[in-house]
Amino acid sequence: MRIVVAPDKFKGSLTAAEAAGALAQGLRTALPDADVVEFPIADGGEGTVQMMLARGWERVGCSVSGPTGLIVEAEYAFLGGCAVLEMSAAAGLALVPGGPTSDSAVESTTFGVGEMILDALDRKAHRIVVGVGGSATTDGGLGALRALGADVGDESTAVDAIDPRLSTVDIVVVCDVDNPLTGSSGAAAVYGPQKGATGADIGILDAQLERWADSVERATGLDSRSLPGAGAAGGLAFGLAAVLGARLVPGIDFMLEFTGFETVLAEADLVVVGEGSLDAQSLHGKGPIGVARAARKRGIPVIAAVGRSEVSDAEAVGAGLADIYSLAAAEPNIETAMSDAARLLRIVGTRIGDRYAAGEKAGADG
Repeated sequence: MRIVVAPDKFKGSLTAAEAAGALAQGLRTALPDADVVEFPIADGGEGTVQMMLARGWERVGCSVSGPTGLIVEAEYAFLGGCAVLEMSAAAGLALVPGGPTSDSAVESTTFGVGEMILDALDRKAHRIVVGVGGSATTDGGLGALRALGADVGDESTAVDAIDPRLSTVDIVVVCDVDNPLTGSSGAAAVYGPQKGATGADIGILDAQLERWADSVERATGLDSRSLPGAGAAGGLAFGLAAVLGARLVPGIDFMLEFTGFETVLAEADLVVVGEGSLDAQSLHGKGPIGVARAARKRGIPVIAAVGRSEVSDAEAVGAGLADIYSLAAAEPNIETAMSDAARLLRIVGTRIGDRYAAGEKAGADG
């Protein structure tokens, strides 16, 4: 029997790799003869680099400017001329000293993301994959492009000085949102508040993004502000797409194809997915549901092990999940469940294995 264990991170508790390890340990306890394959996943956001490192990619470190200008130590994955970066490693919310504020929401920059791209170019990267998520910034990618050589002024932008090596590099932005750059559904209005932006700040940021988009349009002859996904990572996706010709792709589907997940599924009898919270947002194609979708195409049953579940039985079935095991069912105290998630996942893994050992393949325990 082959079981593929493919969880996303349990935010605040475990990385995807740690969650996979805990579940796999429980499964191996109950099914010692099973071939249990650990395949931690990410959908382009935080954890994407770890997903690649777990598959043998090289870890690369570099010193870059953080979102507030302080130097931070970032890392990315590299293999065979391909670099996989997380923008949050250089411009993430977690890098804002003391946490996000109104000032940081308005002033944070993606300059360090551009520096990471330069570092990858120095390593002769011919493809650069940029995962977005957890951004502290709403600069439309202006900072990143400035680091790459763009001459950005108050009224105009010159792109002819951008590093010429980028003209031969395939740049892919992995994101799971379809927001435009500006307006009521744009980067500032939708994501600004979680970055510390006040109502007044949102108006300022949106106006800045409009001016930036106008400037880019004059420089490139293209208006990309309404491109689906342009608002991802505070508009970083817009800057990379509009000026560098980056492709914007849906997160989990791209990552599964990119990492050869179909090959791993080829002989699987069961897939176990997981994440901290299975909710309405998950059902819109986040990591575990993307995995379930791929498994369902092959007729492989999928079980979810989650911190908590907020979906109905009908929604779970519709998403391709046969069972859902919730840590909250075993430990109602959320803080305890989060701090003890590894042990609880080992227990869940054992329970799943026991059911399959007994030939019982249905009936969730909550």
